[in-house]
Amino acid sequence: MFYIDLDEIDLLGKKLRWFSRNKFNLFSFRDQEHLQLPKENPDQTKNTRQHLETYLKENGVDGNSLKIKLLTNLNVLGYNFNPVSFYYCFDEVENPVCCVAEISNTYREMKLFFFGKEELDGDTFKKITTKYFYVSPFIDHDDVFDFNLKIPTDKLEIKIDDIDKQGNRFFISTLKGEQKTLNNVSLLKCFFSIPLIPLQIMGMIHWQAFRLWLKKLSFHPKAENPELQRNVYKPYKP
Repeated sequence: MFYIDLDEIDLLGKKLRWFSRNKFNLFSFRDQEHLQLPKENPDQTKNTRQHLETYLKENGVDGNSLKIKLLTNLNVLGYNFNPVSFYYCFDEVENPVCCVAEISNTYREMKLFFFGKEELDGDTFKKITTKYFYVSPFIDHDDVFDFNLKIPTDKLEIKIDDIDKQGNRFFISTLKGEQKTLNNVSLLKCFFSIPLIPLQIMGMIHWQAFRLWLKKLSFHPKAENPELQRNVYKPYKP
């Protein structure tokens, strides 16, 4: 994953041979792959920062002067899929102000989860909340997310677990990593060590889903329980 300042994307595009913004390259950042407002018919003339500032304002935060860093997968050779991206927002002296988790499903729908200062515990944003989102056909829409989003430094440690209605923690996910410098050489190393990583992610999701289906786990069709799919961005239109 890449941890980039939203104000430095264009500068990175000029400095890095294998990185572009909204253009084809080995790696590219595409604004349309992230938050866009309004939910139903998004305005594609605005960039990701402008859309995020609007969303932050809706949640009582003035984002105009904030430094916003995005932890995400980049587009690779024209393809991308991000199960989750994270916007970490800081004030002028680098103090954390808020965070936004941007979760996507394989239908390319998106759900945002906001974390304010009241949910900041030390260096970690924490929240337990009902998801009301179709993430997996094998998980109920109204199960609970338990977020523990540590602010990235030289180490990365993020946890998002699922809790069912009986209070059982039945799905545990952890993301760990070490900071590495972003330059032309490291981009090439990343490309060849994990080729087409977004496509691999999508393939592995469907492979694991197929294995669960073979085990005859309870299955929820996408059209089921629409009332439990709330505040969805880029809603899927069959």
